[in-house]
Amino acid sequence: MIWAALVSLALCLANAAAAQEMTAPRIDAPAVDWTAVAAEAEPQGLPALNAASEHRFAGIAQSAVPVLVPFDAAAKEPGLRAGFTATPFFQAGPAGYDAAFEIKPSDVQELSDIAYAEPVYVLLSGFRITYVLDGPPLPATRPVKDLEAAFPGIRRVWHEFYLRTIFNRYGATYVASIFCRDVSPTRKVLSCAQAARIADRIVQNLKLAGGSPDAEPPVSAVSIARPDHVSPDFTYYPPGSLIPGSGRRPDVDGRSDRTVYADLRFPTREAPAFANSQSFNNWGDCDFTGRSPRRVRAKGAPYVCKVNGRALVFDEGSGANYRYPWRDNFCEHRRFKVGQCPAGEGHQGQDIRPSSCSKANDGADRCQSDKQDAVAAADGMILRRPKQEALLLFVNSASAHLRLRYMHMRPQAMDANGLLSGKRVRESEVLAAVGNYDEYEHGTTYHLHFDMQAPTAIGYVFVNPYMTLVASYERLIGARGTELVPEPRPAPETVAQQILPVPLPPERVAPPQAKHRILAVEPPAPLKHRIIAEEPRPRAKHQAHRNAPRKHGRRYIAKR
Repeated sequence: MIWAALVSLALCLANAAAAQEMTAPRIDAPAVDWTAVAAEAEPQGLPALNAASEHRFAGIAQSAVPVLVPFDAAAKEPGLRAGFTATPFFQAGPAGYDAAFEIKPSDVQELSDIAYAEPVYVLLSGFRITYVLDGPPLPATRPVKDLEAAFPGIRRVWHEFYLRTIFNRYGATYVASIFCRDVSPTRKVLSCAQAARIADRIVQNLKLAGGSPDAEPPVSAVSIARPDHVSPDFTYYPPGSLIPGSGRRPDVDGRSDRTVYADLRFPTREAPAFANSQSFNNWGDCDFTGRSPRRVRAKGAPYVCKVNGRALVFDEGSGANYRYPWRDNFCEHRRFKVGQCPAGEGHQGQDIRPSSCSKANDGADRCQSDKQDAVAAADGMILRRPKQEALLLFVNSASAHLRLRYMHMRPQAMDANGLLSGKRVRESEVLAAVGNYDEYEHGTTYHLHFDMQAPTAIGYVFVNPYMTLVASYERLIGARGTELVPEPRPAPETVAQQILPVPLPPERVAPPQAKHRILAVEPPAPLKHRIIAEEPRPRAKHQAHRNAPRKHGRRYIAKR
């Protein structure tokens, strides 16, 4: 009896472990109080408000939450308020709505003392569903006392470079987000104190403009069903298993998140594709943490990343970069704030190499770009200004509300394809070719950076897209991958012992009679190969500022 009970328990535990290979997201979806909305919409009523707002906010009646915007649809002459201008981006659907507005402080008398020279962009969102994350807790918020009377419970927090102003009304969550720096303001830097004044202005002028209870279908579940057939080739390490020593701190790994946040289409058109680190693999720059030898330029020359002693070669097309297994690099060493990363900073998404690397000639160490296509991972709407090198795709369905970001495609190609704010795309539609653009051509390796942000109680935050990509890739190839057991993490003293002079080809070693062994002949300094991350940042040579976010200008991003 005892043995049978133990066997039964073991089977239960085994099944539980198998069931945990992928998990569905936990969401909070409170009911919207449409009775209160209808009372507020009188005497015109919601249908009349939707009709009056439609010309400015197309599809407003499709929002499953009441739409609050700085637009008075009930006025004799409906219009925008408080100096804000509506951008072409407005998306409403079963999960709520997202809208982007801009304001030029110098054009508004009450804000004319703000010296920031560029338009300030505000993302205003109404969430029917919010995601409950299992990772580190969300940061604490503080009350906004001046707005408490009109918006009971309104709060504010600065997180991942965005100042968020949050309140609840009718059962839905509303968030106004503005990119800012927690520093002294300049003409090129918007301080968070200035952003708070702009946020107060937009919130104070919000009006009910539309929405419909008919747009509120039941929340549907994300499928985590996997193919029965097992691929003989596709293998992957578990989420959170970074290349040893490549985390933000040597003693901290990545974010072990097994959540499949949505049923997405894999973001490259063809298989195979290879998810791995572009910075700590062959030809990578080790995220500027140091290489030995310091200068490497000859194709195939060996070197190591000093942080972990990882032996690499100077060849972007090396076979190790273009083969399985996959490896998570969310939370890899970067100086960007990411709340879901154990160290509080790290890489904000997943690097994906396309199916193969083509070289211009036999001596080239770089892969040629624009050989494979990136595609829309879901139906959605694009938020992107001309010349930006990041493309944001907003997904709004009965099962998902997400913001997906693609990076390193050529801005000129995206402009030519009309990939600008307000454009709707369909799942699998080609967006542009995978590239290596990072402020300039060949500024990074040939790869697609893909990241994912999910709405929470404080607005959009970065979440680990790795298992969502594993699930989408299995659907693409029609077969199930095999998860590998990660190698043990080396002790710090072992890593230190590994960082030894790199073996060099015979022609690079001094002859026997030489007094000292020559480690390497240092060629002229190579071009700087930078890597892109989340928010724009100023150019700076000092290492401490290398990854500081830049002003909210031509990119919604920054350096990686």
